[in-house]
Amino acid sequence: MTVTEFVLCLAFMAISANQFRIPPHEEVARMARFVINQCDWASMATISTHDPVKGQPFSNAFAISDGPVGYGTGTPYMYLTRMEISVQDLQVNPQASMSVSLAQTPFCKHRGYDPQSPLCAHIILSGSVEEVNGTEADVAKKVLFSRHPEMSDWPVDHNWFFAKMNITQVWVLDYFGGVKMVSPEDYYKATPYKKHH
Repeated sequence: MTVTEFVLCLAFMAISANQFRIPPHEEVARMARFVINQCDWASMATISTHDPVKGQPFSNAFAISDGPVGYGTGTPYMYLTRMEISVQDLQVNPQASMSVSLAQTPFCKHRGYDPQSPLCAHIILSGSVEEVNGTEADVAKKVLFSRHPEMSDWPVDHNWFFAKMNITQVWVLDYFGGVKMVSPEDYYKATPYKKHH
């Protein structure tokens, strides 16, 4: 075994050890928190303010982080610029929905689940997007830059700011039988990862 092969083998073992067990589908709030923490990006829909789709839903991809993998807060933070088309929508109407799916992790592919399959858990958050400042902005910077290191090199003249999704409703599709709803209270109370002794 070459040094390179050995290093790759160690890296793979570390990644494998870091794989967390998915919560049971009956524990809906835990599942929602698990998926949000595992995913690095979301598709966020805003109400467009731009012709020719003014007033229509407009979906766009955004990097998110609710904290380090295994230690999520449940609150998805984003690093945004007012130059961005969807952010301009949010300035007129901060209402948005955000969709995240385990399809962006190895989980569904390894099990042969199509991204549209209910078994490939996906979560939709409804609410509004708001800028965060002070201590919360420091938290947002830490959790975003640790999972998305290239953000620290994004052009400073774009006047980036930190924002979060203020969650008013959580929708979970992780099993057969239709979408399930979780209140923000139950969502934030849930612990996505069980401690193994």
